[in-house]
Amino acid sequence: MRVAIGSDHAGYRLKQRLVQVLKDDGHDVDDLGAESEESSDYPPICAAVGRAVASGGAERGIVLGGSGQGEQISANKVRGVRAALCNDLYTARMSRAHNDANVLAIGARIVADGLAEEIVRLWLETPFDGGRHARRVDQITAIEAQETASDQGAAT
Repeated sequence: MRVAIGSDHAGYRLKQRLVQVLKDDGHDVDDLGAESEESSDYPPICAAVGRAVASGGAERGIVLGGSGQGEQISANKVRGVRAALCNDLYTARMSRAHNDANVLAIGARIVADGLAEEIVRLWLETPFDGGRHARRVDQITAIEAQETASDQGAAT
């Protein structure tokens, strides 16, 4: 699977570790930054991860920061992204099974390295359940399309 990954400075160390874990597990990885633990802004990096997923350049994305919240919010601004903040195994599994999340956000200052590895592996291997959940994901997509249309109408 091709995975796009990005972080800010707070998530950099965990990102480096997860890049190696992903490669060791046989995934293709696109590292979209940050390049160090020097202070960096997460919105452009997380948007780049989201765009990679939305465009089909990557099948899934992972964004990392101190809490993961700003990273999730930033990725979710990209149309077609369903980013989920998962700092435990249950939310990781449910975000895939029920919400078909395509971007995973993790708080590097919240989750220990070993647990982060478990979360990533579980999230990547969990299939979407479909069924009644597909109807709900379709409703989310419809809301996103309505908001995009509203934004375009307001801009003209």
